Parts: sequence; structure tokens; C-alpha cells
Amino acid sequence: MKDCIYLDNNATTQVDEEVLGAMLPYLTLYYGNPSSMHTFGGQVGSAIRTAREQVAALLGAEPSEIVFTSCGTEGDNAAIRAALAAQPNKRHIITTEVEHPAILNLCKNLERQGYTVTYLSVNNQGQLDLSELEASLTGNTAVVSIMYANNETGVIFPVEQVGQMAKEYGALFHVDAVQAVGKVPLNMAESTIDMLTYPAIKFMPPKGLVHICRRNTRFRPLLIGGHQERGRRAGTENVPGIVALGKAAELAAYHLQYGTSERELRDYLEQTILTIIPDTVLNGHPVQRLPNTSNIGFKFIEGEAILLSLNQYGICASSGSACTSGSLEPSHILRAMGLPYSVLHGSIRFSLSRFTTQEQIQKVLEVLPGIIDRLRALSPFNSDEAGWLVEQEKAALAKS
Repeated sequence: MKDCIYLDNNATTQVDEEVLGAMLPYLTLYYGNPSSMHTFGGQVGSAIRTAREQVAALLGAEPSEIVFTSCGTEGDNAAIRAALAAQPNKRHIITTEVEHPAILNLCKNLERQGYTVTYLSVNNQGQLDLSELEASLTGNTAVVSIMYANNETGVIFPVEQVGQMAKEYGALFHVDAVQAVGKVPLNMAESTIDMLTYPAIKFMPPKGLVHICRRNTRFRPLLIGGHQERGRRAGTENVPGIVALGKAAELAAYHLQYGTSERELRDYLEQTILTIIPDTVLNGHPVQRLPNTSNIGFKFIEGEAILLSLNQYGICASSGSACTSGSLEPSHILRAMGLPYSVLHGSIRFSLSRFTTQEQIQKVLEVLPGIIDRLRALSPFNSDEAGWLVEQEKAALAKS
């Protein structure tokens, strides 16, 4: 895949060579169990402590607050269920309509168990209305759970304002920061966040996850067993993955301070597309979003057709979350924003990384206009919003 132009970094990222170099010795040479008392175990235990310090430095947290788990879904489940267990008399949860399926499907499950869940709406730029949150909070609210930044549009939520409002009602505050870590600065020491989760999958290490539980937050583990992670997550630690995560955190902190290429390339890609290709729109807020993410709607054609055509040129993008790919339904996030059918079905997310180059972006801009022209020529509704909508509604009725 040497010649691949990879613009799907909000789904997963390549492993940085420095990260790979840091973890390889723990796959081959240092394979002891960190819970063992002998020197071999002590070596890997020390490596875990170093990684914990590296991650804490990136997040502005204390090393003792860092809990290593396996994936984002586990971390989100652990956080929400811990918040509910800490406040058993409270039966209300607040989240948003545009969360990751790990949160939305968990909340649906909790509703079946008798909890009440409020799903906050977003406007047509993907932003929250804090007055709706204010009206939803009660003394019965156990936890407010929102994402830091949206995985499809990159829109950043007003996390600290939400956290302050949650505190006024005695609710715990959980943030899914899967897309934010390594892209925007975080300082947990000064934050209103009680629990934060983020998968390492998004910023150059192999798959894995960090979960943060603040010192003043009661935490009940999701997995029961051994004493690992100070009793907060049972199971023998994935030492190579943790070492890799620590190195990736160290590199991410450096690039946060000195790297600007992603935003510049994203803006160039986006502005050129919107200028040279007609009937295209930006989905999301133009400013309050991640520096690497651009979600563009190409009217009157199917996003899947665009992706398949790009793939023939070795260009990888996506039409939304990898956890919902394969579904023929349009993005639940773009639907929540109230976008028209012609935009819903033809929206593509480009998400860059620090490895993205000017030459790669130029290649995308060379081939994309021709792809869009060809696909629109095949569409009987290439300039007819009403006709497109009628046909989509017919298709929806036929499925029901």
C-alpha cells in the first residue's frame, strides 16, 4: 500500500515508525508478566509506568488517573456504568443525537433497563444548543456524556461549558475524546471532565485505549478479576501496546506544539473542491472543528460511488464512522443536522494526518472533478433536488 493516499485517519491511523520501534522489544525480548516479582517482570512493569507518565503528560493528567483498557467501546461502557453505579438513586442520562454507536447503543440498552435518556439535538452546522442542555438537567441526572469532537464533521463541542453545567446539578461528566487527543490541546488538571476515554487507534499507535478517571471520581470497574490497573481494569496488561501508546503520546505532544500542516492542507483541499466543483457544500461548522477533518456533500450522487471511484486511484476516504460502514442508510449525524437528502447521500469525509503531503492532496484534486462529473452524468437527477428527494423517498418506502 506504498502508493495509497490515505485520507481516512478519523477511522484509524498508520503506526508511526518510532512507535513501532519502541514496542518491538516488548514483543520479542521483554515478554515478562508485569505482575511478576522477578526482574523480568519488573522490567516490563517499569515500561508501563513510563508509558503512563507519557500519556499523562499529553493530557495534563496525573499518572495515577490513567487506566489502560482494550478499546473505545470498553472505555465508554466502563465510564457510563461507573457513573451510574456511583449514583444508584439517579436514573437520568444526557447525551447527544450525534454520538458514536458505542454510546448510543449503550444508552438504548440502559433505557430497556429503566433509565431515562435525553438525546440533545444539534443545529445544521452540528453544534449543540446549551439552552436545551440547561432545560434537560435535573437533580436526577446521573451523567452527561458527550464527544469532544464529532468523528464525521470534526465539529468541536463546548466541553468545559457543558461540564460546568453538569456540575451545577451534581451530575458526573464523561467525554469521548476519540477524535480530539493529539489534534487539540487538553489539560485535564484544569478541566471539568470527570472521566475521559480515547482509543489510541486515532493517533499513530496500534489499537488500544486509555481511560481517565479523576481522583475525586468513584469508579466501579467493568471487568472484575485481578488487581491490574490498581483494581480498575482486570486482566494482564498488553505491554507492547501500552509502550507503543506511551511513545505515540510523546510524539503527539511534540506535533501539537510544532505541527500545522494538517490544517493548511485541509483548508487547501476543501476550498479548492468547493470552488471548482459545483453543487458542493461543507458539512459542519467552518471554524469550530478539528484541524484535519473536512466533510463535503456532493449533491445528487451517492457517496459510495464516489468512494469506489476514488479507491480505483488508490485514494482512501470514507462516508462516515467505520463502525457504521456497510450500512446503506445515510449518516445518523448528518440526518440529525437536518441536511437534505441530496447532501446526506453524497457526503464524503476526508481526514488527514501529519503524514499527508501536498502532492497527495494535489492528486485528489486532479481526479475528483472528473469522478464527480462522470457520476452526475449517470444520474437522472443531477440538478433536480425535488426529483432526487422523490426517488429517495420511494426507495425508503419500498424497504419498509
